[in-house]
Amino acid sequence: MVEYAALKFNVASIPMSENPKKVIVGMSGGVDSSVSAWLLQQQGYQVEGLFMKNWEEDDGEEYCTAAADLADAQAVCDKLGIELHTVNFAAEYWDNVFELFLEEYKAGRTPNPDILCNKEIKFKAFLEFAAEDLGADYIATGHYVRRADVNGKSRLLRGLDGNKDQSYFLYTLGHEQIAQSLFPVGELEKPQVRKIAEDLGLVTAKKKDSTGICFIGERKFRDFLGRYLPAQPGKIITVDGDEIGEHQGLMYHTLGQRKGLGIGGTKDGSEDPWYVVDKDVENNVLIVAQGHEHPRLMSVGLIAQQLHWVDREPFTGTLRCTVKTRYRQTDIPCTINALDDDRIEALSSSDC
Repeated sequence: MVEYAALKFNVASIPMSENPKKVIVGMSGGVDSSVSAWLLQQQGYQVEGLFMKNWEEDDGEEYCTAAADLADAQAVCDKLGIELHTVNFAAEYWDNVFELFLEEYKAGRTPNPDILCNKEIKFKAFLEFAAEDLGADYIATGHYVRRADVNGKSRLLRGLDGNKDQSYFLYTLGHEQIAQSLFPVGELEKPQVRKIAEDLGLVTAKKKDSTGICFIGERKFRDFLGRYLPAQPGKIITVDGDEIGEHQGLMYHTLGQRKGLGIGGTKDGSEDPWYVVDKDVENNVLIVAQGHEHPRLMSVGLIAQQLHWVDREPFTGTLRCTVKTRYRQTDIPCTINALDDDRIEALSSSDC
């Protein structure tokens, strides 16, 4: 076993366990959870793994992926000398994640299933199972985030690797959930994690990062979504009301989308591409504008609802902060104004 007496990495955010505490690590079969398990061993924890299978709509391809991930998770646990448990949360995933995922598409919105998956599966179903059935003191995951305990409450902090920071996907967690969770790789950068795995001889050292829908994986998205939602072709019109094409279903398009519209970019001899700027769900119409600087693509603010405050009560009044509307987007300075208990207005600071 490789020794990292002085890791040369800052793992100070992993509390040292003087009296061995039991930690159940969510083992995905990837490199991040693999190294998380090893780091916790080095900190004196009693470590066990748990592999979750959360999708049973078997089309052959998915089963092979899940089976391979389980085999990798088992190989890592064998290498580290820890027990691996398995559990099936397919019913919870379908009821609390996937059905809501489909409802959002029906409503013309583009959901982020990873956020809901973390809330309902990884930090609810998994957390409860680990504590109640396996006697865990903590759970741990391979997320690139950190926690800080301040005045009796646990705060969620960004991971130190700016390119891998996943706090965007965990904003719905409460301080109680964070207090029961450990994030060992949050203090590391991805190349460091892979180097540790390589030095340890773990089979996951060079395994590519998972992509696609949480627990479902990479798919031909249009075909996959069409299995659950009937496609309804409709008109594509410009912001001026001109009909210029036909879409195969509003669910296949998202605001700001450029590729895959099937209408080219040659109007009036121009080569400027078309972009989706709106959806008329009631009339099944896709609305587009031409050129990446079109005013309909610009916005100085937004209205947000379904607010969640990790470690504090909802605020009233005005607050200066930063905002992002998609993963890995550069933070945008803004001012937010409370509209009511569940809605805020966010305005770009440069336009306030």
